[in-house]
Amino acid sequence: MIEIKMFKEVNFKGYTFIEGFPGAGLVGPMTISYIVDKLGMKYVGYLSSDQFPPLVSIHKNQPMPPIRVYVAEKEKLCTIFAEFAISMEMIAEISNVVYDFMKKNGISSIYSIGGIPMKAEDENKTPFVITSSADTSKAAASAGLKPIDEGVATGISALLLIKATMDKLPDTNIMVPVQQGIIDPMYAEIAIEKLNKLMNLNIDVTELDKEAKMVEAKIRELINKHKESLDSHKKAVDSTGPSMYA
Repeated sequence: MIEIKMFKEVNFKGYTFIEGFPGAGLVGPMTISYIVDKLGMKYVGYLSSDQFPPLVSIHKNQPMPPIRVYVAEKEKLCTIFAEFAISMEMIAEISNVVYDFMKKNGISSIYSIGGIPMKAEDENKTPFVITSSADTSKAAASAGLKPIDEGVATGISALLLIKATMDKLPDTNIMVPVQQGIIDPMYAEIAIEKLNKLMNLNIDVTELDKEAKMVEAKIRELINKHKESLDSHKKAVDSTGPSMYA
């Protein structure tokens, strides 16, 4: 059983939810980590399950669960930051738990951040997008996102998207083109710049660019400390390949 446990009461009505579970290029975790830091988001809850690997994350000498809920009350924003790859067996249940939590608490819109693998010769810096409605599609196009007319989406973001579409809830799934075998903070920069346009967040990305090696090191440490926990996680690590700075 997977549960969201809150240790601080938050009125989520009208909030926007951003998710970026680990996936191709680690775009989601890099983006979420930077947003949490720059907005000074507060740690208010976590996901709990006996299906999770027996892990405890240590941040600033504080033991913390590896999947945490953060909020920025001023921006009316909430997010989930995950520090291990989600196994295929848990994707549907986590999607259901997260979506039910959103609906129950009156969260009004969703943004999903991820990577889409591209061959080096085909890669460009224009992110792709799938949305839940014509209105969200129009807003995404205005922000310079390229719609996907035909294809298949997978993972937690895909299941959230189909639920949101059925319920007519605004959902924007941003997919940044990534090269297989590369983890590049530029991917997170591209995602944040689009979120700035869509949500008027005004998050400064200059430090992400200047401190690229530090950001990458942080994410690689995150992956390395959990890489033996799940077979699926090992596969995720192997697929990221060597660092562009190695």
